Amino acid sequence: MIVVVFNKPDFEYDVHSLLKEFFPQEDVQMYYSCSPDEVEGKNLACTHHEMTDDGIKEFADASQVFKIDYVGDEIDIKTAGKSICTKISVTGTDRKETKNRLKLALYSMIEKGTGKSLPWGTLSGIRPTKIAMKCIEDGMSDRETYDYLKETYLASDEKIDLSIGIAKREKALLDKVDYDNGYSLYIGIPFCPSTCAYCSFTSYPLGVWKNRVDDYLDALEKEIDYTAQKFYHKKLNSIYVGGGTPTTLSPAQLDRLIRKIKCSFDLKDCLEFTVEAGRPDSITKEKLMALKKNGISRISVNPQTMKQQTLDIIGRHHTVDDTIQSFKLARELGFDNINMDLIMGLPEETLDDVRHTMELVKELAPDNVTIHSLAVKRAARLTIFKDRYSDMQMVNTQEHMDLCAAYCKQMGLEPYYLYRQKGMAGNMENVGYAAKGKAGVYNILIMEEKQTIVACGAGASTKRVWPVPNPDGTHRIDRCENVKDVGQYIARIDEMIERKQRLFEK
Repeated sequence: MIVVVFNKPDFEYDVHSLLKEFFPQEDVQMYYSCSPDEVEGKNLACTHHEMTDDGIKEFADASQVFKIDYVGDEIDIKTAGKSICTKISVTGTDRKETKNRLKLALYSMIEKGTGKSLPWGTLSGIRPTKIAMKCIEDGMSDRETYDYLKETYLASDEKIDLSIGIAKREKALLDKVDYDNGYSLYIGIPFCPSTCAYCSFTSYPLGVWKNRVDDYLDALEKEIDYTAQKFYHKKLNSIYVGGGTPTTLSPAQLDRLIRKIKCSFDLKDCLEFTVEAGRPDSITKEKLMALKKNGISRISVNPQTMKQQTLDIIGRHHTVDDTIQSFKLARELGFDNINMDLIMGLPEETLDDVRHTMELVKELAPDNVTIHSLAVKRAARLTIFKDRYSDMQMVNTQEHMDLCAAYCKQMGLEPYYLYRQKGMAGNMENVGYAAKGKAGVYNILIMEEKQTIVACGAGASTKRVWPVPNPDGTHRIDRCENVKDVGQYIARIDEMIERKQRLFEK
């Protein structure tokens, strides 16, 4: 356990996130030494403690105790029972600069005490390329952008180069998008053949809900009708049908859904229409034909790994050969923009296993490859039943990511989008690679947060991006979420629509 004691409520989330990056297996607990009145409404423990040279007796079991004290225009950071301490001045700084100085000082203390550094430095947010993008939009050169990312966040050379390269490719594609008059659409299908051990998305085994799928589509179509009417005067730039696994729907249900979307919206400005075929055990020729005849431009066939033992461990009810045959079938039917998702850090996977996976993927030659770093969320079975997986190694390193990058380069694919999540294996990232002209528009839009995304379906989250930027170049973002439970979504569909109405009536 690691304990942090603040003498005032400020930057708790940022400190907690940075400590978890360094110590992912440790429980990080936050406390205040100020009065309860000063932290009213904060969702953190509030007790009064005094730091002594010997530490805090109540936290005798803690592996490390930090105390962060605001004293006038300075911030003191100390560790209990150790000589490591630092003091930073915040005279004349704004809130963003104060946060960065605090994180830099804490990072340097931990690096000095542990000898460990992080590939992304102090960056703990999920969208590091947004920073590089802002630098480019402000007219900064590559060198100036590099220096800013190095000095402000201590990011490694490899990650800075990756961020700058991706930001440039994103900008070239986003220059075609009309942010003010456009929007994107997400449609969620919350059903899967089975639930994977690492999954925390809104997803339910199809067998449980098979008799209510049409009821779900009825409710979904009602939400689609509202969206089409509300945004008839806007340009629809991209559509993404995800889940779950959309291809758990029958061919007739898939045809019904896509025809509904095509009949409801004007698609003349739509740059991309993606449907996740996802699980190979959900793919049939009839379903792919239903997608193809409706003009779907982009699909995913996601193996996650080409090691059969790993597929069995994580609950994927398909074989490696199923993946290969599903991909080949899609090619035979004329799909020319196919993505494949892979996950680094899965249980019991070695570097040689990753190399084997990449060799098989290379033979298939997909148009997109997305390399995910395993991020185990609280709702995933890997967490809920962690004792069952405690003896299994889950390793991801820079060597894993470099190996995947090298194979993608051999396939003629370049990195085009990137994001991070909490609890990622090896403190790494997710990177999307694409052939020229095949980059996923929706993926970039959702990462850069420059355009409104209207989301329909159980568990879907709508994001309204206001067109006028803030002084720092970011945009105000408001959200509303649909309930996750399928039965509740069906029963409360009018309420879901009302939530959107309130979000967009301002």
